[in-house]
Amino acid sequence: MVKICCIGAGYVGGPTMAVIALKCPDIEVVVVDIFEPRIIAWNSDHLPIYEPGLDDVVKQCRGKNLFFSKDVEKHVAEADIVFVSVNTPTKTQGLGAGKAADLTYWESAARMIADVSKTDKIVVEKSTVPVKTAEAIEKILTHNSKGINFQILSNPEFLAEGTAIKDLFNPDRVLIGGRETPEGQKAIHALKDVYAHWVPVERIICTNLWSAELSKLAANAFLAQRISSVNAMSALCEATGADVSQVSHAIGKDTRIGSKFLNASVGFGGSCFQKDILNLVYICECNGLPEVASYWKQVIQVNEYQKTRFVNRVVSSMFNTISGKKIAILGFAFKKDTGDTRETPAIGVCRGLLGDKAMLSIYDPQVSQEQIQRDLSMQKSELDRPPHLQPASPTAIKQVRCVWDAYEAAKGAHGICILTEWDEFKTLDYQKIYDDMQKPAFVFDGRNVVDADKLRQIGFIVYTIGKPLDSWLKDMPAVA
Repeated sequence: MVKICCIGAGYVGGPTMAVIALKCPDIEVVVVDIFEPRIIAWNSDHLPIYEPGLDDVVKQCRGKNLFFSKDVEKHVAEADIVFVSVNTPTKTQGLGAGKAADLTYWESAARMIADVSKTDKIVVEKSTVPVKTAEAIEKILTHNSKGINFQILSNPEFLAEGTAIKDLFNPDRVLIGGRETPEGQKAIHALKDVYAHWVPVERIICTNLWSAELSKLAANAFLAQRISSVNAMSALCEATGADVSQVSHAIGKDTRIGSKFLNASVGFGGSCFQKDILNLVYICECNGLPEVASYWKQVIQVNEYQKTRFVNRVVSSMFNTISGKKIAILGFAFKKDTGDTRETPAIGVCRGLLGDKAMLSIYDPQVSQEQIQRDLSMQKSELDRPPHLQPASPTAIKQVRCVWDAYEAAKGAHGICILTEWDEFKTLDYQKIYDDMQKPAFVFDGRNVVDADKLRQIGFIVYTIGKPLDSWLKDMPAVA
C-alpha cells in the first residue's frame, strides 16, 4: 500500500488529501500538523474549515484510509510521498520585506523530513512558493540525506475556496513539475498515477520544476489582474454614468476575453492573490525586470484604491462624518461559501470606517466573533504566524459588535455595507430592515448583490459599485 503524508492541515492540505483518500482507497493518507486543536477538529464532527461537500468526503474516509495526526515525524518517516502544505506568508522583516515569501516553515519542514527519513521519498511542494524554491529545498535534503534519495516535485493547487471539493473532483488541470532526469521522471509518473485514479490523463500536465512553480504565481496574477481591471472600469463607470455590469457583459461575450472574474466589487481577497503578486514583483526585481515588477504592482495598488474609494464614498455620502454612527457590516469572509477571512477586503473597509470613529455591527454566517476581532485588532505579521504562536485572545475593539443575524446588525443603523456576496443577502426583507434603521437610510453594496431600484422604492439611498449614481450621491464628492 502506497503511503502519503501531508504536512499542514489547512485549507489546501485537508481538502486535497481527503479527496485523494476518497478516490484512491488503495492509498493510505495521513494529514499531520503540530497545532493540536486543528487535528482534534479534523477528527471531530466540526471540521476546522467550512467548505461545501467537505464534511461528506471526510466522513466517508476518516478511520479507513484517511487519518489526522499530530505525530508528524512518525508519519513522515513511514510515507512514500510527502506533501508539504505549510504557510508561506510575505516576509515582514529583512531582505525582501513586504514582497518576498517567507520560507521559514518550508525550510523547517524540509530539515525535519531529512532528519527522520529512513527510506527514499518523493517530496511534493503543495504550498505556493517562489520560483527556484525546489532547488533550495533539494539542497537542504541532499546535504542532510544520509544516503537517502529525495525527489522534489512541484504540484501547485488551483482550488477556489467555496468550490474546492468540486474543483478537486473535476479539475481543469493537474500540474506536476519535476527534474528532467530519469529519477525525476519516475517521481512525476508516481504522482501522476495517484491523480490518474480519477483525473483524465490528458488533464495531467507534466513540466519542469520552474515552469510548474511559475505557473501558479502567473495564474493568480492573471486572475487578480482581471478583477483589478474591472474595478478600475467601475470607477470610470460611476464618473460617466455607465453601468459596469453592462460593460462586463458586453466585453465578456468576446470569446477571447470570456465572462469569468469580471464582477466589479470592493476588491479581491484570499490568502493567495496579493501574496503571490508581491512574490512575483520581488522575483522580477531580483532578475533586473523593474518594468515588469511595476506592471504587476499596479494590480495591488488598484485593489487598495478600490477599498479606499468605497470607504470615502460611505463617509462623504453620510454628511462627511460617521463618528458615533452605527454601520451594519453584512459579510466579513473574502467571498461567499467560505469562512476564510485572509486578506478579505472587509478588514480594510472596517478599519477605514473605525478610523472615522464609526460603530460597527458585523454579521457573517460563517465567521466567528473571535476571528473578526483578531482580524481587526492584530497586525498582518501576527495573523501570518501559525495559530499556536498567535496571541491567545485578541484585544476586543469596543467600537465593534458581532451579531448572528442580519436584521440585528441593521437595527438602528445609519447605513449598511455589503462586503461579501452571501446569497442570503439577496433575499432579506429590506422593508423590515428599513423600518428599523435611522433615516436617511443608506445601503452601500460592495458586491452588487441587491436590486438597487427596489431598495430605492422602499426609501433607501443606494450606492452600488460601478453603477449610475443615486441623485443624492451625485451631489457628494467621491473623495472624503
